[in-house]
Amino acid sequence: MSDQTHVDSNGEIDYIAVEQSPRFQRLKRTQRSFIFPLAVFFLLWYFAYVLLAAFAPEFMGQRVWGDITIGLLLGLGQFVTTFGITMAYVSFANRKLDPLATEIREELEKVQGHA
Repeated sequence: MSDQTHVDSNGEIDYIAVEQSPRFQRLKRTQRSFIFPLAVFFLLWYFAYVLLAAFAPEFMGQRVWGDITIGLLLGLGQFVTTFGITMAYVSFANRKLDPLATEIREELEKVQGHA
């Protein structure tokens, strides 16, 4: 990212140019490549649970251990999956997204400091 490219005629940061820059595009692409597959996975998993509950109540009502049913285990699995996805995203963001975002932010702060 070059300072000249991201400053408009008034000496202000041109945020549209920043958004169109290769580094910002890479940041967005990296984020999307992680988020969309996980979102699709989770939605499929969620709708499978809902459909099983609606159309296979005898399956969901099968006892696994005592009063614990398959439906209860799959329902609790929804919570576990949510926490797992959150932890995976935080780890991914810390390793991949934050360093790129920090580079972009620091460069913009330098440009802003010179304006």
